[in-house]
Amino acid sequence: MSETILEVKNIRKEFPGVVALNNVSFKIKRGEVHALVGENGAGKSTLMKLLSGVYTPTSGEIIYEGKKVEFNDPKDAQAKGISIIHQEFSLIPHLNGIENIFLGRELKKWSTVLDKRLMKSKAINLLDQLNAKIDPTQLVSRLSVANQQFIEIAKAISIETKVLIFDEPTASLTGKDIDKLFELIARLKAQGVTIIYISHHLDEISQICDSLTCLRDGEWIDTKKVSEVTKQDIIKMMVGREVINAFPEKLKVQNSEENRLLNVKKLSNNHIKNISFHLNKGEILGIAGVVGAGRTETVRALIGADPTKEKEVYINDKRASINSPTQALEHGISLIPESRKTQGLVLGMTVAKNITLPNLKVLQSKMRLIDRKKELVIVNNSIKDLRIKTPSANQQVKFLSGGNQQKVVLAKWLNTDCKVLIFDEPTRGIDIGAKEEIYKIMRDLTKKGISIIMISSELPEILGMSDRVLVMYKGEIKAELVGEEATQEKVMYYATGGVDNE
Repeated sequence: MSETILEVKNIRKEFPGVVALNNVSFKIKRGEVHALVGENGAGKSTLMKLLSGVYTPTSGEIIYEGKKVEFNDPKDAQAKGISIIHQEFSLIPHLNGIENIFLGRELKKWSTVLDKRLMKSKAINLLDQLNAKIDPTQLVSRLSVANQQFIEIAKAISIETKVLIFDEPTASLTGKDIDKLFELIARLKAQGVTIIYISHHLDEISQICDSLTCLRDGEWIDTKKVSEVTKQDIIKMMVGREVINAFPEKLKVQNSEENRLLNVKKLSNNHIKNISFHLNKGEILGIAGVVGAGRTETVRALIGADPTKEKEVYINDKRASINSPTQALEHGISLIPESRKTQGLVLGMTVAKNITLPNLKVLQSKMRLIDRKKELVIVNNSIKDLRIKTPSANQQVKFLSGGNQQKVVLAKWLNTDCKVLIFDEPTRGIDIGAKEEIYKIMRDLTKKGISIIMISSELPEILGMSDRVLVMYKGEIKAELVGEEATQEKVMYYATGGVDNE
């Protein structure tokens, strides 16, 4: 038996106006954890969609278990033993775990009668193999993100998967759940399953992967053993240059009554309790905490997206009534949401239409029609200023990389004259090069006097970008850390329920 399970040879994939992959060739060994790294837009997702039957290559070959294969669709790839766990899960929320695991492959007693007892037994068996303590009869919508991921994995291994592709699997997981995932990957590897692991978290790659392949701008750069490269080596392969410090230099922000832009008092609802904080002009205020701490709930309550029991908001010392996102926008406050694909963008619309969507009133001519010349100026300026990589303003936004999609979301709100921008997980699913660009954009905005509230689950990001840090735990602010007070140890201490000794 060959030690190579999967090989791509001279793979090329073209879309209208774009070459996504160009002459890519490399091999993956049987039973290894093989990382695929590269910036957003490097071609990773396109390649994985070729391997899982979503796309067919324009030219080149896929060699699987020593034979050339062609996949007509994902079901065909699964039947041959290749499955993918997407970053955005492909589960049906209103079905339970059992129904999701066997969706499209239901077990039957007779031609028209489902064998529900057998499916439940097999589902429990599969979850036991994964060491997942989940009731498979629960609706998927009621499961945590980590447990939804286990349902996805159970679904994959139920069809005797030989190659399992993970696309950014830890993007929505906390520390303990990440540890569980890594233990699971180790067990699958021990059972002979080959893992392809896509992640922008380079520490994860050095922890669990045996080898890696780097793509850049749709081309193969190198394939290496993980033990042979440093984190800095991987970054240089990805971006084609040294990245010494991704975080721009912090500004000296005056933390005083005179410099207050926003004051929030007694913010409360069913998820958060008596939240009070202030935001200075030109400041980045970080909000840290584990998943479920109430960070997103706080900013949603602030902008009126969620109802509140009590709330006082002052902008430049004047009381502001904010009961809806529209009112928040009128007061110059905008939210760049955590899920850009479901909450920040209309994926089927063009880059241009997404950018100008909140500005239609401004673009209206005297005849109440859209002023196309004015629209074009705004769009072209946004693409240029934010360095959005797109073949044209008329490209559908769903075809852009994650980093460029994030820039489009940002462009929407920068054209609305905002004073306060709220970034919820600003670099989730974005590569190191795109992160560097987003950080620079954020810091440049503060130089212009715009204030930023940033929610992030990445501690280095919180510490590297924030002028002050609020730490939340179970719906409350537990600490405010300024300057050198804000260390990784202190943030984690308060984020896990620690209290001051005073």
